[in-house]
Amino acid sequence: MKQSLVNLLPPATLAAVIAFWGLAPQAWIEAPWTLMIVGLVVIAFVQLLELLCERHEDWRINRRELATDVFYVAFGYGVIGFLTETLIDGPLGELKQAWGIATPWLEASPFLVQVLVVLFTFEFGQYWMHRAMHNWYPLWLIHAPHHHVTQLNAMKGFIGNPIELFLISIGVISLLDVDRNALFAAITAGLVITTYAHANVRADPPIWYGFFLTTIRNHSLHHTALSYEDTRCNYGNAVIFWDRVFGTYKEGESAVVGQDERRRLSIREQWLFPFMPLFERAKRLES
Repeated sequence: MKQSLVNLLPPATLAAVIAFWGLAPQAWIEAPWTLMIVGLVVIAFVQLLELLCERHEDWRINRRELATDVFYVAFGYGVIGFLTETLIDGPLGELKQAWGIATPWLEASPFLVQVLVVLFTFEFGQYWMHRAMHNWYPLWLIHAPHHHVTQLNAMKGFIGNPIELFLISIGVISLLDVDRNALFAAITAGLVITTYAHANVRADPPIWYGFFLTTIRNHSLHHTALSYEDTRCNYGNAVIFWDRVFGTYKEGESAVVGQDERRRLSIREQWLFPFMPLFERAKRLES
């Protein structure tokens, strides 16, 4: 009975955040900090669950991992969030106005339809970006630091090279006409799914959830330490459905994650990783 209840936690959390945005007073929706606060509450809740419902002992969070994860969450909400708004969402919004791009049918749709359209549209782009990162060497170099994590935890989805973190934040949802609360619900829903998909929580959601949305089972397989080739599956960050559609879904789970002999990278190494081939080439030329 206890495990059955734990298995329901991902869909229950997802339903809770969607309901929150659907029922929240307009003042809360307009407040500048509400979206961040809700996101941090979700992350803290799932991180706490790791202590209560641990999936793998080898993934147990320690101070070093926790400090690194907290740094990246702050970096993601602060720096990456600012860059995305300034360089992507803002200009796209202006382009939308200048070109008269409109989706009135979406604006007139029910709240839940808007949430699902935004989530699945954003994740469609995420799928192809993520897939490209595993199939084109220059992009793999900026994505590889995310695969050097040697354990999965609630905040691990935020970890990576800054270039990658910016690229995966790019989307076209600024071109869509949706209510602000539906937009925030979709953003937070994606956060809930990806947080559980990286978390050391012993929760296996119902079949219907795992058919459409990413779980720790299929995402741990994507992070497997078996080989680089074995990571080329289950690209969906939050929506695994696109993997099913495009033939990259693979069933299974991996308790051992990491790349290159499972060597954990420091933050400095994660940031310099894409440039290492150039540094090594320069050293060879000097010698």
